[in-house]
Amino acid sequence: MRALIALIALVTLVSCGDGRDLDEAPAPLGDFKLAHSIVIAPNLVKGPLSREASEEQWVAALDKAVEDRFRRYDGEDKRLYHFGISIEGYVLAQVGVPLVLQPKSVLIFRVTVWDDEKGIKLNEEPHEITVLEALSAETVAGSGLTQTAEEQMENLVIKGAKQLEVWLGVQQKRFGWFTPEARVEKAPEGKKTNKAAQPVN
Repeated sequence: MRALIALIALVTLVSCGDGRDLDEAPAPLGDFKLAHSIVIAPNLVKGPLSREASEEQWVAALDKAVEDRFRRYDGEDKRLYHFGISIEGYVLAQVGVPLVLQPKSVLIFRVTVWDDEKGIKLNEEPHEITVLEALSAETVAGSGLTQTAEEQMENLVIKGAKQLEVWLGVQQKRFGWFTPEARVEKAPEGKKTNKAAQPVN
């Protein structure tokens, strides 16, 4: 019984971070207002033991999740920002060997944030976000058993947009992003900057 109670508590705790909180007030992000969000997937890699999903499906799904989450923001100073997002890889779990091999769904994407007024990138090196499927009663034994590929995709992109929002909040505190005093996050010394999606002005 104690083990069951502990499992239920863990599932409840993890599910709180699944990104399904759009009915709540958005987290503070200074004077942020989204102008354009460009999502691409030119080098999309399908991981092992994964169901199929096309580049077009991923781009459409992540673009919608980002739009749904960030169109809620309307900065008082009307400062505009752009996202350049590149989807890098994914796994959509299939049915594995019970209790031995139940692969988990994963999404990896990179994001660069652009300041429209200054015409600069706020992070010189694209920030990589790895999204793992949220633990729930449906996914404890593997989401490949209980969810369609479309449902898995939706869950990953919604959670991914939430992780992006959390990261932006950290950057806002560390570097003053989305304020006139914003500082650029520099790429590590000697590291070659990767290309990311370019915003449309």
